Amino acid sequence: MSDSDNVDNGVANPGSTLGEAVGALVESELKRLLKPIAEDNRCIFVAAGKNNPRTGKATKLTLKDAAGNEYQIDAVIANERMQPLVLIESKYIRYTKHNRDKGSWVCTAHYSLRRTFPSVRKSIAVLAGNWSRTSKAMMRSFGVTLFQVEFAHIVTTLHDYGIEFDWGEKERHKAIKAWGIWQTLTDEQYQEIAHKLLAAIEPEIRASLTLTLNTAIPREIYGVEIAVETNLGERRLYNFTSMIDAVTFLQAFDADEVLNNTDDPAIWSTDNDES
Repeated sequence: MSDSDNVDNGVANPGSTLGEAVGALVESELKRLLKPIAEDNRCIFVAAGKNNPRTGKATKLTLKDAAGNEYQIDAVIANERMQPLVLIESKYIRYTKHNRDKGSWVCTAHYSLRRTFPSVRKSIAVLAGNWSRTSKAMMRSFGVTLFQVEFAHIVTTLHDYGIEFDWGEKERHKAIKAWGIWQTLTDEQYQEIAHKLLAAIEPEIRASLTLTLNTAIPREIYGVEIAVETNLGERRLYNFTSMIDAVTFLQAFDADEVLNNTDDPAIWSTDNDES
């Protein structure tokens, strides 16, 4: 039996605990990377809320949308007026069965907050672990920019430190051993792992945020969206690439034509074609 097998794990689920530790490393390394990028662009990197007046400790960073719903966000890059410019999330999952829950939360939170804070220019999510193609497509459809640390890369990186991370869902003995070895690593090794995990996506993140925070780029109208709602709750969206096109649409607006739902999408085809 190796020394790592004799380590007192002290946790009910060592596999989940190790996953949380890896996720925390990715999050801390992301914050270390983003803070100087924000400051180089005369912005403020915010990763915690205001101090609790009773304890004096920082609270979780929580943003509230226009409806009063609160969302705990990993970090925000804000301008000098503390108006948010970039919403930042870091999410780790081991099993794809959790994709929809965590992915849906990012979509809901970021979409709602972007509607509340018009100053937001970008929302990003660094995804570590096993993320499905469909869940990533869902987040992208909500305007979230994604950067991924592949599960295979995590496995390879931890293998260099003697940790077998690619165990099956029921292989608890491997999770126990991996957690035991993890606990024997030094702070320097944890920092090395964190840096290696994000090294491949770091240049892409730097380029993306540097462009987003660049104040030298003149601001122009990129698109116009018009929402038409009826008293029955129906809602139609119209998108235009210019103000002129949007105004032209409104000037020629015909309520009867717009509210005609004959050609609206259906759940499935109602044709009698049995082929």
